[in-house]
Amino acid sequence: MGTPAFAVPALCGLAASCDVRLVITQPDRPSGRGRALAASPVKAMALQLGLPVLQPEIVKGKRFAEKMAALHPDYIVTAAYGRILGPSLLRVPQRACLNVHASILPAYRGAAPVNHAILNGETEAGVSIMQMVTELDAGPVYRVAKTQIGEQETAGELLTRLAQLGADALMEVLQDFGAHTPQVQDDSRATFAPMLQKSDGIIDWSKRAIEIHNHIRAMTPWPGATTLWQGQAVKIGAATVATNDVSATSNTPGTVLQMDERGIEVACGRGALRLLAVQFPGKKMLHVSQFIHATPLQQGACFSADSAHR
Repeated sequence: MGTPAFAVPALCGLAASCDVRLVITQPDRPSGRGRALAASPVKAMALQLGLPVLQPEIVKGKRFAEKMAALHPDYIVTAAYGRILGPSLLRVPQRACLNVHASILPAYRGAAPVNHAILNGETEAGVSIMQMVTELDAGPVYRVAKTQIGEQETAGELLTRLAQLGADALMEVLQDFGAHTPQVQDDSRATFAPMLQKSDGIIDWSKRAIEIHNHIRAMTPWPGATTLWQGQAVKIGAATVATNDVSATSNTPGTVLQMDERGIEVACGRGALRLLAVQFPGKKMLHVSQFIHATPLQQGACFSADSAHR
């Protein structure tokens, strides 16, 4: 049971070494400018692998659980499926309901663990293979695989790496399930990573340069880190900390301090950030050298976090 690209490596691993009776994914959804119905990445891969696919709107209730029980599964595996499973479905498999969760549990339970980890300046991330329970991401953990977060790594880039790391960890657990003793989570150490909203992407220039840098990475690719300039919503695709020097705070946060081939240096609440890639509405993301030549942005201009583009 999975939906986005994060779940595809796990599906491929299962298909290569297990008897996959059924793939369940979310219904096709409108996508792109034309809003045409599009299959999820998991559905696309399942069809490519020749596996049966089911796309129910509802997965709770006794009737659905009975339908799944008729398949006599040893396991139900979920990876970013996007729906909460009811207790009747959790009781269906003969061995376990397992979830591939992109955090080092009990940290960052919830829908957006990778984004929140980067947002909070974490230097380490991971994937947990856990037993599913009715409480969100709270079940005992069979296996944790960890990795370092790159200083410039975005949420999208890290999620791609974690997808394969999680698939490998899942297969290790399944290949010798009895050898893995699940460890109960310490609920007192639990933190949460709720689903992102589009408004979460708005840059607050009053924060420290490193915090804004982390924010941009955490919001890439979605919802995107945005700021206002001359009434236009501008998306920041990449940046780096120019300086942590407190002297930069003598300028209004959001002020363009200088522009050169290295980037656009912007004052923050503490220190300064160097913008490396920007995008205007309806335009492509441009490297800073292209951006400088294509726009009238000048030293002293000011970006803002006005609520008008929330």
